Amino acid sequence: MNVRQAVKMAWKSIWGKKGRAVLTMLGIIIGIASVMTIVSVITGYASKMMEQFEAMGTNRIAVSVYSYMYVENEDGEWVNAGKDYFPDVYEYCSGMKDLVVGVTPNAWFNATMVYGTKSTATMQESYTWDETARKMVGEAPPSFYYGSDQYAACSNLKIAKGRDLSMLDIQNYKQVVVLGSKAARTFFGTANPVGKIVQLNNLSFEVVGVYAPRITGEDAEQSSLDNFVLAPYTARRVLGGENITDFIVVAKDTEKMDEIVTQLDGFLKGLLDRGSSDYRVQPENQYMSYATESLNLIGGVLAGVAAISLMVGGIGIMNIMLVTVTERTREIGIRRAIGAQRSSIVTQFLIEAAMLCGIGGIIGIGLGTLGCFILGNLLFQMTIYPSATVTAGAFGLSVLLGVVFGCYPAVKASNLQPVEALRAE
Repeated sequence: MNVRQAVKMAWKSIWGKKGRAVLTMLGIIIGIASVMTIVSVITGYASKMMEQFEAMGTNRIAVSVYSYMYVENEDGEWVNAGKDYFPDVYEYCSGMKDLVVGVTPNAWFNATMVYGTKSTATMQESYTWDETARKMVGEAPPSFYYGSDQYAACSNLKIAKGRDLSMLDIQNYKQVVVLGSKAARTFFGTANPVGKIVQLNNLSFEVVGVYAPRITGEDAEQSSLDNFVLAPYTARRVLGGENITDFIVVAKDTEKMDEIVTQLDGFLKGLLDRGSSDYRVQPENQYMSYATESLNLIGGVLAGVAAISLMVGGIGIMNIMLVTVTERTREIGIRRAIGAQRSSIVTQFLIEAAMLCGIGGIIGIGLGTLGCFILGNLLFQMTIYPSATVTAGAFGLSVLLGVVFGCYPAVKASNLQPVEALRAE
């Protein structure tokens, strides 16, 4: 018997008992769909996360300086009144021109922004699926940040319209802002925002520039990376907020990051009063490594759980193939009696087991692709599809499971003695 005949016989056997075959394949279908969905969603999310890290720059160093001098204000609230160390860090890093691109505060603040009928007070983080555009669309309130004149260099940003923050804006306490591309689109649509006056906490701020988008393509609408408003850090005088404790320092070259970390560590160690202050200097690419390791660990655990389903499905395949051997004992006896080789019997049953698992794998791949699409949009507001490698691997795994778990029934069938098999009822 050649392979082509074996495939035809296997298909006839499967098609003849469709209900039993579907129930047998359920474990494989669920297992393959689960593994594909988990691996694809984790991989897709990790890829998008790395894309955002790279969009901000991979040569950033996070500096945190904490001061523990808390006092009670007029409203009875305890606030941190310790020294603001950013001017010292700024001056020191400005003297490292051969190593450092720039330094900026990395401070978020809460504000209500109003322009015309648009107000962040009425905006909510919500996205819907646009069937016409075939993508997620929505409107979300921007984030608000304090920054220095070097914020763009530290965040891998370029001015698209108007100008960037300047040292004069900071020194003269000017009430100006620069918008991220998505924030500009949300408040001004296609109009040019430069020169317009917006209200931040009922105070007038002039829009002096708009940054170019860092995320482009179909992911731009869902990404929050360009949805921000930047104000000079000296605007804290009118907008409020505690002392700035977190800064970003950007190295000219990733190979010089260790040297910068060492110098900053020595500088801060001599600057701070360790009794009431503390600091931390850490390259941000370490966060990338930590995030990747965490995602891989979570993905491995979830994939292991899904693999149990595949194991159960494989045992189901072995069980049904043993039943098939019992049902076709006389057929096997006749074939052996007229000269069929043991290898042809083994081939026939292995092909049938592989076909069962392969069909289950194809159905599982379809369900897994649907699961990736649904979970990607629900959890991360982005479209995720399995890669060709994951799809091919899932199909190959399903066929391999059929071969592995079909070996014992196939060998058992080939070992039947013709005389005993012909006596079977």
